[in-house]
Amino acid sequence: MSIAKAYDVAHVRFRAPDLAKMRAFLLDFGMVDSVPEQPKGQLFMRGTGRAPFLHSTEQGEPGFAALGIWVRDLADLERLAAHDGVPVETFDAPGGGFVVRLTDPDGFVIEAIAEQRPLPANERTLPFPDVWNHGGTYPRVARFRRVKQGPSHVQRLGHCVFGVTNFRRSEQWYKERFGFVTSDEIQPEPGIAIGAFLRADRGDEPCDHHTIFLFERPGAPAQFMHSAFEVADIDDLMAGHDHLREAGWHAHWGVGRHILGSQVFDYWNDPFGHEIEHWTDGDQLKAADGGGIVGFRELLGGQWGPPNPVLAEFVK
Repeated sequence: MSIAKAYDVAHVRFRAPDLAKMRAFLLDFGMVDSVPEQPKGQLFMRGTGRAPFLHSTEQGEPGFAALGIWVRDLADLERLAAHDGVPVETFDAPGGGFVVRLTDPDGFVIEAIAEQRPLPANERTLPFPDVWNHGGTYPRVARFRRVKQGPSHVQRLGHCVFGVTNFRRSEQWYKERFGFVTSDEIQPEPGIAIGAFLRADRGDEPCDHHTIFLFERPGAPAQFMHSAFEVADIDDLMAGHDHLREAGWHAHWGVGRHILGSQVFDYWNDPFGHEIEHWTDGDQLKAADGGGIVGFRELLGGQWGPPNPVLAEFVK
């Protein structure tokens, strides 16, 4: 039994030397300011959902700073704090609440959060167009599908990916503290596991196919790999793709559909080199749905779309 139960990822934190440039990118990516006036030396951005913020940047040299994970309640935080010998602190960020700051085996800072105040429901409206017509089924008659132009509408943080130095060690650390369950384990050869897609255990409540992905790359140092944000739908993702391209930002990979998780994806790089993803239409699983064992092609390949820029490195 785990010490606490993760419900979802809450936010990602970064460092960057130019907060105005980061803000300009995130506005084009589809986020908005979390607060009317940003604190000096910090930037908090949110989406359309109820999370007070999804993305935070502090002044400094470019780098990843922390991943936030929501747990069920303050009792979960107290158990985590006691187990790792760290304090429960007041969370000095939009939404307040309480935080326990942990350090995983590779030095990544994990902020376990409880009792953060959500934003009011329906504070921002989403541009959902009318229903889709499919071959043989036409529910939309005498109504025209018109896609709103401009940035995508980021709703929430969906998952975060870490390159780790010892997969089994990291897997044990996250499962012991947060109760994650395996959706798919990566085995390039039978019996040799180098990564896994892990999801939150919500019992009978469906959850994204993965909340965190841990990936051991032989000989590589520990590294933040990417964060992924859900947008309204495929049209919203494509409108955002065009907007980011026209704004001159750097496209990394996409648009395509993953095999594992099934998401339609679109990867970009922020101005400081951090990889960031738009996604929509991902798989949902319950705790009892079990997991699978797959290889590199399932991990790095797609159902459609351009080839992964690093696939050839792993499967040659």
